[in-house]
Amino acid sequence: MTSIKGYTCSCCGVYHDELPISYGNRAPAYYEVANPQEREERFELSEELCVMDNEHYFIRGCLEIPIIGTDEEFIWGAWVSLSEANYKKVKEHWNNPELLEPMVGWFSTALPCYPDTINLKAKVHHRTGRIRPFIELEPTDHPLSVESRNGISIERIQEIAEELCVNSEHEEKEH
Repeated sequence: MTSIKGYTCSCCGVYHDELPISYGNRAPAYYEVANPQEREERFELSEELCVMDNEHYFIRGCLEIPIIGTDEEFIWGAWVSLSEANYKKVKEHWNNPELLEPMVGWFSTALPCYPDTINLKAKVHHRTGRIRPFIELEPTDHPLSVESRNGISIERIQEIAEELCVNSEHEEKEH
């Protein structure tokens, strides 16, 4: 098995002890592009659930991609839209997710390093033990869907890490 080691980032030139294998988004894409006043007026956001305009419903989950040659997974923390009926079921069975069937929704996170990921068809699989739901993408030829089925290489993970480099000037200006 291949191990995941540190790397020297081509973006910032710094050696990082570990290659990040998990990234998250704190809100659906629609929240991220709204201005602060719109966020206050239009959204109810918690760590796990979001409602937009009292008519669009979202749940936070994990898209877990096998890392080729290892026993580990690369994880994108992401949001999926749900129907109002399914959102109500989630809230009703929050403490008993084993009672929930998988739910169809639409990927609602704009992931960097890929062509547009908004509205990829997805299925949310609920898990017990306070573990975020597993997100399964519909099998298509979209690169994210292909990686979710076939796995992701360590080299590709390093490309993502370099594109999202926290030490770059661009990122520092955003924080």
